[in-house]
Parts: sequence; structure tokens; C-alpha cells
Amino acid sequence: MASYGAWMAAQSASAVATNLTVVDRVPADMLHMVDAHWYQFPPMNPLWHSLLGFAIAILCFISLVGNGMVMYIFTNTRTLRTPSNLLVVNLAFSDFLMMFTMGPPMVINCYYETWVFGPLACEIYGMFGSLFGCVSIWTMTMIAFDRYNVIVNGLSGKPLTNNGALARIAGVWVATLAWTLAPFFGWNRYVPEGNMSACGTDYLTDTFSSRSYILVYSIFVYFSPLFLIIYSYTFIIKAVSAHEKNMREQAKKMNVASLRSSEAQNTSTEMKLAKVALVTISLWFLAWTPYLIINYTGIFKASPISPLATIWGSLFAKANAVYNPIVYGISHPKYRAALYQKFPSLSCTDPADDTQSVASGTTTVVSTEKTESA
Repeated sequence: MASYGAWMAAQSASAVATNLTVVDRVPADMLHMVDAHWYQFPPMNPLWHSLLGFAIAILCFISLVGNGMVMYIFTNTRTLRTPSNLLVVNLAFSDFLMMFTMGPPMVINCYYETWVFGPLACEIYGMFGSLFGCVSIWTMTMIAFDRYNVIVNGLSGKPLTNNGALARIAGVWVATLAWTLAPFFGWNRYVPEGNMSACGTDYLTDTFSSRSYILVYSIFVYFSPLFLIIYSYTFIIKAVSAHEKNMREQAKKMNVASLRSSEAQNTSTEMKLAKVALVTISLWFLAWTPYLIINYTGIFKASPISPLATIWGSLFAKANAVYNPIVYGISHPKYRAALYQKFPSLSCTDPADDTQSVASGTTTVVSTEKTESA
């Protein structure tokens, strides 16, 4: 380790002595997009490019396979074809597209140690990353609203229909597409990031237009969904806690062990699925918070931003597309059962456990669920 540290120091000193920078490999037609901030940094060690390319390749493979299976199983299993699960399929579709469009270009750019696809492709790449990340979080927000309707409102709530789910999905895509297309029309812009192997929003240009976009967009894509999700899950937890308390009190009065009826069992099932959704949402915010911090650090000039920090922050955000299939594979009862049936070698549990799985996250009334189960 000592010799490696000495080698790194020697390489950095050599780069400074010869005035090499991280921008030197950038093609001439891309230089107008590179902020002057990056010219102060020496070239990154090729080992970092190799590690980054290897990491994104592994994440890309896992995401494409995992989210592909989620879409296949949820659309080809009768008991999983519910209005609520249309939102789950849309989430998997967005995550699939995230890695399908982000992964391969970054691997190629890491090989060449710079962006090699030209200015337009850089802008499209940045737009896709922003679009699919935004679609994912607002789809999760719609899922949280659905859990709120089922658990808090119960039978008095209006069940989600296929048309209602499709309308919500269409609204999410249209709204997020409008926001992510704005940089093409002069409100901020998409530029190379860090080690020049990926592109994203411009958080270094010191203008009102650039700063205002980052601030307003962060409210739309980060803080607003966070507030709405916290609001939904606060009432979900309160409703379930009150329900369980009433059940225990009634059971105590009647001197029985439990009063858990089919309706109570359904409430328990919905809460389990709400927990699955809460885990995926929490992972999203954990993944994207470092990238938000990097953007805010840039627009407020809080501290110097290194190429290595930005690129790993970007990778950490993109890795969110990998988490959801794993969470569903571990936690979703009906998904586990269908996974075992269609892909036994990939099942996360034994078939004996899955036969005890409870109903999936449908928003239809209890009597309908019983009929379908029968």
C-alpha cells in the first residue's frame, strides 16, 4: 500500500509538472461544454476508469436482468395483473431504461477515458438520466398514494382502476419529460461531469438561469416527493397501529387469542406491501442524496468538487435501478411465488414458504380478492 501511495503521488506530481488536466482527452467539439473548474485537476489514474467501468457494467447487467424479470412476471402472472401493480411495472420499466441508456455508454467512455459520442449524445444522455430518475421517484409517490388509499381509507376509498393507474403513469411521464427537456431550451444545460465519462446538469455555471433550474428542479424531483411520501406513510402507520390496538382490545374483552378476520388479514397484507414500497423509496433517496449534495455544493460554491467525487456520486444514483428487483425478490410474497414457478433456480425462498403467501397489493375490495384467490 505504501508503494502504491508513492506511485499515486508520483503520477500526480508528474501531471502537474507537465500541465496535464482531466480535460486533455476531451474531443475539440466538446470543449465548449466543459466548465473552467475542471481544468485545475490532473488526469485521473486509469485504474479509476477501469474500476468505474467494471462497476457500471456489473450494475447494468443486474438491473437489466432483474427489472426485466419484474416486468415479465408482473405482466404474465394473473394474480399480479392488478391496477396497483401497473405502477410497479412502470417503476421497473423506468429503472430498466435507466441502466439500458446509462450503462453501455459509460462503459465505453471509461475505456477511452473521456466522452467520445459528441455534444448531442452528451445532452441526450444527461436528459435520459434525469428523466428516468424523476419518473422512478414520482412512480414511487403514486405507489405511496395507493397504499394510503387502501390502508387509511379502507373500503371507503375509491379503488384504483386500470384506467386510473394508466392515467397516473401518463401524467408522471408527461410532467417529468417537460422538466427534463427544459435544458434544451436554455434553462440550464447538460454538460460533461467529473472525469468526462458521463453527462448531467450544469451545476457549476454561475448564472441565475443555471442555479434557478437546479433549485426548482430539486424541489420538484426530490423535496416534494419526499414530503408527500412522508405524509402518506405517517398516516399509514397511524392507521395500522390504531387498527391493531382495537383488535387487541376486542380480543381481550372476548377472552380470545385473536379476532383476525379476512379483512384484518387483508390489512396486514397491505401493510406488508406498504413496507416493501417504503424500502424501495428509502433506497431511492439514499442513492440520490449524494448527487443532490454535489449539485448544491456546485451552485453555492460551498467547497471544491473533484472529478472523482462527482462521477462516483453519479454512479451511486444510477445504482438505484438495481435495488428494486432485489427488494421485490426478497419481500413481495406473490412475486416470490411466481418467481419460483417460472424460474425455480432464481427463487429467493422455498416453495413451501410461498404457498403460504398472502394476496398481492391489489386495491380491490376484500370480497373481490377472495373470489380471485378461489
